[in-house]
Amino acid sequence: MHRLVATALIVALAGCGANAPLKPKTGQSLPVAPYGTEQKPSAEALLKPGPQAAPERSVELRKRSEERTQDPFDLPPSD
Repeated sequence: MHRLVATALIVALAGCGANAPLKPKTGQSLPVAPYGTEQKPSAEALLKPGPQAAPERSVELRKRSEERTQDPFDLPPSD
C-alpha cells in the first residue's frame, strides 16, 4: 500500500515541471544589452554556459602506459 502511495506521489510531482519557455517575472525585464551590441540576449542564451564555465577537454587521454620525460623544472625545494 505504501508503495502505491509513494509511486502516485512521485508521478504527481513529476508532472509539476514547466514546459513553457522562460520569461522574466512580471514587472521585470531581461538585463540590458551588452556593450557594443544592439540586441538583448534571450533567456535561453543567458542560461547557456560560456566556454570558461564548461571548458572542453584539450588533452587526449593516454591509451597506454608511457615513460615520463625528464622535467627540468621539477627541482627539490631550496633552503
